[in-house]
Amino acid sequence: MSESTESANRPVAVQCRQVTKVFGQGHTEVRALRGIDLTVYTGELTLLMGPSGCGKTTLLSVIAGILEATDGEIQVLGNELQRMSAAKKTLFRQRQLGFVFQQYNLLMALNAAENVAVPLIIAGVARSAAIKQGQRLLEKVGLSKRSRAMPYEMSGGEQQRVAIARALVHQPRLIVCDEPTASLDADSGHAIMELLRDSAIDTDRSVIVVTHDPRVMEFGDRIARMEDGQVVQVESSESASSQE
Repeated sequence: MSESTESANRPVAVQCRQVTKVFGQGHTEVRALRGIDLTVYTGELTLLMGPSGCGKTTLLSVIAGILEATDGEIQVLGNELQRMSAAKKTLFRQRQLGFVFQQYNLLMALNAAENVAVPLIIAGVARSAAIKQGQRLLEKVGLSKRSRAMPYEMSGGEQQRVAIARALVHQPRLIVCDEPTASLDADSGHAIMELLRDSAIDTDRSVIVVTHDPRVMEFGDRIARMEDGQVVQVESSESASSQE
């Protein structure tokens, strides 16, 4: 797997060395990750692509510290995840990471602006100021008129955009997204990927996106292709597009 000179000159945001993840044991054992080697650089949007069941979401969850790796080394933003206590890891995620998952995970008792404001409120920002910032992020994702809508009043695509705004509101250094365009039409998906790409254009921030959507390839700086629990190729999006 080759790295571009431009990428190699950037600071490293995520470093995975021989990372494995095993679920179960004995005859029920499943080896979801089989010795992952991957470097993610700051200032870039990295796409994780591959067939269903190849380990993309598992790898994203391990990088985010949601799942514990079975073996290997993982450094995220200069922190060795294996050496962090559960409490420190939780605080680290709250302050430094933004999450966009397929299930949205919105709080049903809160409206859209309040859902977006949750990371700020957890960080100690006054509720009124946090909600105002949430409203500003909703404008960026095209939901300025839906700030008071409850999750059950929104479509799946609208809920996805709320989840993306929530991931960005506290300006995290690492944003991890699992199929962020899955519930969106072409125009909305394009707008969301532009927003994520703009977020990655920062010398101290990185974005990792798991996707099956070939339409988003143009937004990635690099594409890491996975098969059977391994990263088998890393290439620039320009190289990947020329082969499609």
